[in-house]
Amino acid sequence: MLKHNLPLDDKSISRLSKKGLSLKTLKDQLNEELDTSLELFRLQGLNIVKHEGYYYFDTRFIPIEEAEFCIVDIETNGSKIEKHQIIEIAAVKVHNGKIIDRFDSLVHTKQINPAITEITGIKVEDTKDAPDLKTVLEKFKEFLGNAIFVAHDVKFDYLFTSKSMEKVGLPALLNRSLCSLALAERTIVSYRYALSYLNDSLNLNPNAQHHRAMSDVLTTYGLFLLSLENLNEDIKTVEDLINFSKEASRLKRPKFDPLAKKEETE
Repeated sequence: MLKHNLPLDDKSISRLSKKGLSLKTLKDQLNEELDTSLELFRLQGLNIVKHEGYYYFDTRFIPIEEAEFCIVDIETNGSKIEKHQIIEIAAVKVHNGKIIDRFDSLVHTKQINPAITEITGIKVEDTKDAPDLKTVLEKFKEFLGNAIFVAHDVKFDYLFTSKSMEKVGLPALLNRSLCSLALAERTIVSYRYALSYLNDSLNLNPNAQHHRAMSDVLTTYGLFLLSLENLNEDIKTVEDLINFSKEASRLKRPKFDPLAKKEETE
């Protein structure tokens, strides 16, 4: 489960997304005055609103078709935030199923392991004229705004991006997040749910270049649209969607790999 950066316990987080949180409970857990805390949260990408005497994430009331989703992918020169960094980040902003804006940047770095270069195709010299990490993350944060952060296996991308922001002196992310992998497991029958496998089986992005940020973003975008098409009609708001992606039963996977069968017959 994705760890949140809010100074609230898990029960309170759940109530903000569903039944609402009382003023007393909210105040008891905050270190700052309520208005100050809510404003700081808003600046970090999260809106908490009052409705009929209780507090909720505003996404509890935003219909899916009216929300802004930001589909994100990062490439890094390693998996440990303490010693590694983002080397490429890409995102598209999606509203009512349509891409309305794009963000794409390499990030200056002095070191990329040959194994990472082999996977991504990105070399140190490719980043020599790219902006530094802080500059890229400042621009990305402005692009992201308070949109819902979507990624395939979102935990890695979200936490690495958020911790990277803190490393360069920016506030951590508080945006609501959605995992396209978890959503796909509940809306699309597949033998595997790796992004490359889903692309091969569903032809989400015919021009895919796996492990390049914008390419993976566009593949995830195709997957996201397909998942939305397969939703039950009772999933109406953003929080309905987030909770469904975490709590609904996963679909039963086929016993045999249909792509392996296809290869055998070709």
